[in-house]
Amino acid sequence: MGIKLSAFRLKLNGCFLENIFQSAKVFERGGPYPDLLDLPPREAKGDERLHNSGRLTAFRYENEDFPLTPKTVFYDYIYIKAVKNTLAADEINAISNYNYFTDIEFNPAKSINTQARTAAIIKLIFDDYGYLPDFHKNDFIKYHKEHVIC
Repeated sequence: MGIKLSAFRLKLNGCFLENIFQSAKVFERGGPYPDLLDLPPREAKGDERLHNSGRLTAFRYENEDFPLTPKTVFYDYIYIKAVKNTLAADEINAISNYNYFTDIEFNPAKSINTQARTAAIIKLIFDDYGYLPDFHKNDFIKYHKEHVIC
């Protein structure tokens, strides 16, 4: 299940989740960079512009800007959309059967986003709703602020 839940395997609108996340970054001096959608995920993540464009100011996805706070709300939002887009219903439901989640690739010195944390949020949503709803951006931000500790 962990492999299926990787940001390098999940897809949304035909693109890998990792590429969507990296391409959506808006900086003081550049971005978003939609051309990153066409690269292999590891290349998109390592693109120099992501390190040389100044301070991160927002994420832009589907012509809407997402705030930087709560800190992981954009990643969590697109991750959950990608899970719904990529996995079969029984696989999505199986996430709710787990009580613990880990991510062996996660390095807190390099990132704040982790598939384990977002999988735990999926479990939380299942516990609250009994299913994984299609949240609108603003509804998800509100849910995140009320239920997820950042």
